[in-house]
Amino acid sequence: MSRLHTVRSLMRAGLISVVLGALLAGTAARAASAKLPGDFGPPRGEPIHAVLTSPPLVPPPVNRTYPAKVIVELEVVEKEMQISEGVSYTFWTFGGTVPGSFIRVRQGDTVEFHLKNHPSSKMPHNIDLHGVTGPGGGAASSFTAPGHESQFTFKALNEGIYVYHCATAPVGMHIANGMYGLILVEPPEGLPKVDHEYYVMQGDFYTAGKYREKGLQPFDMEKAIDERPSYVLFNGAEGALTGDKALHAKVGETVRIFVGNGGPNLVSSFHVIGAIFDQVRYEGGTNVQKNVQTTLIPAGGAAVVKFTARVPGSYVLVDHSIFRAFNKGAMAILKIDGAENKLVYSGKELDSVYLGDRAAPNMSAVTKATQASVSGTLTVQDQVQAGRALFAGTCSVCHQGNGAGLPGVFPPLAKSDFLAADPKRAMNIVLHGLNGKIKVNGQEYDSVMPPMTQLNDDEVANILTYVLNSWDNPGGRVSAEDVKKVRAQPAPAKAVAEH
Repeated sequence: MSRLHTVRSLMRAGLISVVLGALLAGTAARAASAKLPGDFGPPRGEPIHAVLTSPPLVPPPVNRTYPAKVIVELEVVEKEMQISEGVSYTFWTFGGTVPGSFIRVRQGDTVEFHLKNHPSSKMPHNIDLHGVTGPGGGAASSFTAPGHESQFTFKALNEGIYVYHCATAPVGMHIANGMYGLILVEPPEGLPKVDHEYYVMQGDFYTAGKYREKGLQPFDMEKAIDERPSYVLFNGAEGALTGDKALHAKVGETVRIFVGNGGPNLVSSFHVIGAIFDQVRYEGGTNVQKNVQTTLIPAGGAAVVKFTARVPGSYVLVDHSIFRAFNKGAMAILKIDGAENKLVYSGKELDSVYLGDRAAPNMSAVTKATQASVSGTLTVQDQVQAGRALFAGTCSVCHQGNGAGLPGVFPPLAKSDFLAADPKRAMNIVLHGLNGKIKVNGQEYDSVMPPMTQLNDDEVANILTYVLNSWDNPGGRVSAEDVKKVRAQPAPAKAVAEH
């Protein structure tokens, strides 16, 4: 009996085990088949090799109605590049550019990611993609020594625009050297069509030398820890998006800019001077804000801004923490071509001298000089007095009341070797403006002075005579007749050249 009982007990235990096993297997199967939000099933079709682009270009829209397996191959390259004119820096890059290559996939795609570290690299690197759901965003799985390749796979569950960056210690140093970029995860239906898409990313850089100090500049860890950047830049270099590298569009076209902030430290106050964003997908998510003037982009964050070009001109992209724009390099240009629309924007309609409560005493000197010019009794002293009054209301905002200018922005007129070399060429600059590089007292300036067409010949002559006879300049005199002759001449192709 005991043996029979034992057999029966074993049979019951076996049956229970089979039932429990079946139940557990069913539960596991149901769990495996339950789709996560953003999971649209297994990949379909043949694997796709992702098209990666260098900034400011963006890969074409995905234009797919199904999830796919997308293979991304990204190479780390450490290379010396120009950060400002005459200034070089050793950048650590994804894809050989700062920011790194733009990656574009579809929500629900399975991404097979290959990170390759060039054999010439001196450091190991990895990648943390903020669009990855998983520990470290892929960092632990992608740690790659020089001359090696790593691979990991993730499913792009969440739509949005996401930053990626290196997360190898010291993390801040790797990011500060340019190791960041953007990955766009499109919603299944894609983004609304626009005429132009651009890729712009801000970063703060910490060099041992000061802003624009020449030569190869090493990284300065102390400045980085103290958050005292030498440069704040769009796309890794001063002037990266200006001149012949400016962004372009035409009147009536829609522009979408994917804007990221690699940091490592600063928050960006992104603004396009003269434009209002029709829509902003702020912080890279799905919420949309309309009619935005300036949008905040945190370090390690991104946004998508969209607007329509209404009138032609050069629109300046800036970090509106404005000293970063004019004194650390955070500027870019969007050039809009097309027909003017005076109903939307008239342009300048009036520019006349205004001296406020200083008008009465100062304008008397201008009146006296005008009368003396008519009577033929005008003296240099008359011109100096009249020029002082006119300079205060016309020129002092940029060049300052003492003629010292603003270092690196507006050149000095005081003790100016530029004026001393050829005093007469100042007439050309006042009448025709100046756009280009000049060197004054050993320092380079690359700003824009518009032509002072609102000033008559007497006023130009008096201002320049005042400048030539002030602040230890060489002296001299400019007459209205001199100005008249220069005004009659065609504007030179470039107002002045360096000396």
